[in-house]
Order: sequence, then C-alpha cells, then structure tokens
Amino acid sequence: MNFVRLLPVILSLLVLAAHFYRAGNLILVVLMAASPLLLFIRSTWIVRVIQVELIIGGIEWIRTIFRLTNIRQAHNLPWERLAIILGFVAAFTILSALVFNCKALKARYSSGKDGD
Repeated sequence: MNFVRLLPVILSLLVLAAHFYRAGNLILVVLMAASPLLLFIRSTWIVRVIQVELIIGGIEWIRTIFRLTNIRQAHNLPWERLAIILGFVAAFTILSALVFNCKALKARYSSGKDGD
C-alpha cells in the first residue's frame, strides 16, 4: 500500500528526469531517475532530500512556464494551454512532497527505526 502512496513522488521524479533529459542535463537526469531508489532506505533524512528535490523541481517547472510562454508569445503562438498544463505539473510536483505527511509513511520513515 505504501507503493501506491509513493506513486506521485515516483512519477514526479521521473517526469523531472525526462524534463532534464530533454534539456540535455545528464547529471540531473541520473539524479532524478535514481532518487526513487532512495525510497527503499527507511530514514528521515531521505524524506527531506526527496521533499527538497520535489520543491526545487516544482520551481523548475514554474521557471519553465515563464521561459516557454515568453518564447511562444514572442512568436505569436498560443501559450495558454502550455501554461495551464505545466502549471498543473508544477503543482503536482510540489504537492507530491506532502505525501510523506500520511501516517503510514511517517511510520515507515521515522528516525527511530534505523537509529538516525
């Protein structure tokens, strides 16, 4: 059941990896694609690392919205749909960081289990 709870996190990280792959940043591709593997480690610091990645990833999506809408506006192309879709992606990415607030995941990643 925890896997289902973690699906938004995993999906967000993999979509970020695809975004950075498209941008040609292979270091961030590897970092984002490998991050879901950290979820196997039961530690509080893992949660914080993933949450920071998701929040920074959401900020990256917001930055991308501005960059792409400016380009499309400069070429007199429609930009509204792009902004809405990427806005939802940014919100989904940032809100994915909140899944760790559920009781089951708090218990799984509590620091008392592994002696942090």
